[in-house]
Amino acid sequence: QDRGMLTIATTHTQARYFLPEIVSAFSADWPNVQLTIHQGNPTQVAEQVANGTADLGIATEAIRTMPGLLSLSCYQWNRCVVLPKRHPLLKEKTLTLDMLARYPLITYDFAFAGGSQVLREFDAAGLSPNIVLTAIDADVIKTYVELGMGVGIIAAMAFNARRDSHLRAIDAGHLFRSSVTRVAVRKGDYLRRYTYDFIEI
Repeated sequence: QDRGMLTIATTHTQARYFLPEIVSAFSADWPNVQLTIHQGNPTQVAEQVANGTADLGIATEAIRTMPGLLSLSCYQWNRCVVLPKRHPLLKEKTLTLDMLARYPLITYDFAFAGGSQVLREFDAAGLSPNIVLTAIDADVIKTYVELGMGVGIIAAMAFNARRDSHLRAIDAGHLFRSSVTRVAVRKGDYLRRYTYDFIEI
């Protein structure tokens, strides 16, 4: 019960920004458990849990609808807009979708909740955003924003004012609906105590 392996499938944003403290706490409690993390898009994460390649899946959207999986909501998150230091949007009192639609945009690949939710909100407002680049992780998005390619839309947790001092962020929670990150297991699987513990953490 106190030793073995635990394989987690998750997306880059979860692995990079959400899981480090959880993994650290888990490893301190379970030193004899070998932890492995596989990165992928939400569909790949769900498939890895469904076919038994991973014990747990942590992602947004896709794992909720995959047949054969049981998923539980972990937490809600929303987005921020990242910009170069002297971008004109920083002077605006309240950011709107119409303002964003005037600029080239960089956001998550549409296989991810972050990207698909962004498109849905623009569609609902009758706007056609000029999306010049999509990526699977926030670090790539921030890199191209810094290069001046466009305005980035990323998960708010992926922006750190100290680490990302070359950029500025504007909260976009009022523009986009919150997304829910979920943890999924395969229905009928036997879960060891340490797997339950990871889920609880």
